[in-house]
Amino acid sequence: MFEIVFELSSLADTAVFYGINNSNMQLIKNLHPNLRIVARGNVIKIIGNQQEADKLIVNLQKLEKFSIDNNRLTETNIIELIKGENPKEISYQNLILHGVGGKSIFARTKNQQRLVDEFENNDLLFAIGPAGSGKTYTAIALAVRALKNKQIKKIILSRPAVEAGEKLGFLPGDMKEKIDPYLQPLYDALQDMITPLKLKEYMENGTIQIAPLAFMRGRTLSDAVVILDEAQNSTIMQIKMFLTRMGLNTKMIVTGDITQIDLPRDQKSGLIDALNLLGNIKGIARIDFDINDIVRHRLVQQIVQAYDNRAMNEKQKNTKKDE
Repeated sequence: MFEIVFELSSLADTAVFYGINNSNMQLIKNLHPNLRIVARGNVIKIIGNQQEADKLIVNLQKLEKFSIDNNRLTETNIIELIKGENPKEISYQNLILHGVGGKSIFARTKNQQRLVDEFENNDLLFAIGPAGSGKTYTAIALAVRALKNKQIKKIILSRPAVEAGEKLGFLPGDMKEKIDPYLQPLYDALQDMITPLKLKEYMENGTIQIAPLAFMRGRTLSDAVVILDEAQNSTIMQIKMFLTRMGLNTKMIVTGDITQIDLPRDQKSGLIDALNLLGNIKGIARIDFDINDIVRHRLVQQIVQAYDNRAMNEKQKNTKKDE
């Protein structure tokens, strides 16, 4: 009796591959009645006729690739793939990746698409613009896609914990309890793209790391996509420290809104300083988002515009006073 083992890749989400209550695995067994198929964890053991078993291995490879690429695997997909047909997929222009449940995540605006394009050609990107413009969400989607495509080995996400002055010792609770509130927006984006069990696995084995900016000191970050969010609230020394962590086969995306700086008045934003200093270096790109990129509730765009108009009017008044 022939026996062979198929092992799912670490990128495959077993919950997606096996289906709810192992329904996908049961269908695969039903389609191969002459084989004994035993699945435990990420290992599938196949016992029976060698020719049939070898054919099933090829089909499992197809199913695995489809589940990784699309973050879904339905019974219809399985039947079509095993029959040698191409599963019918909804094709969206500017697609970045498929999120949880096969949700299509794509660039919705011109500047989001520009961030996607510049990511392919540059190792350091600055994505600057107002809240809700999708700069961080798009950056995280690019990082998850690179991980799924095996272009990198890890994703590192960071924010300056400016509300606590990065003095986390003054906050109650253990370290995770202290930093989670500042990093929740990053978790929210990841939960759209990776199922809970797989995300937990990635967090536990270090494939995905989320930490305050201060925790980057002394590290060399290689084979990774590293994202610094809310970078307008980093100091000059902090952003210099962050940017010089870049190792081999690493891309960095720095996002921020230079109109929303929460640093003390006597401290200059490291983001503004870096934009002025590094603008002409090859391999660095800057993408400026604006209110036309805002993809939240329709009122958000109008709210941002109202605040921008007031700030501009106040600036003009101050200029006239100085004259």
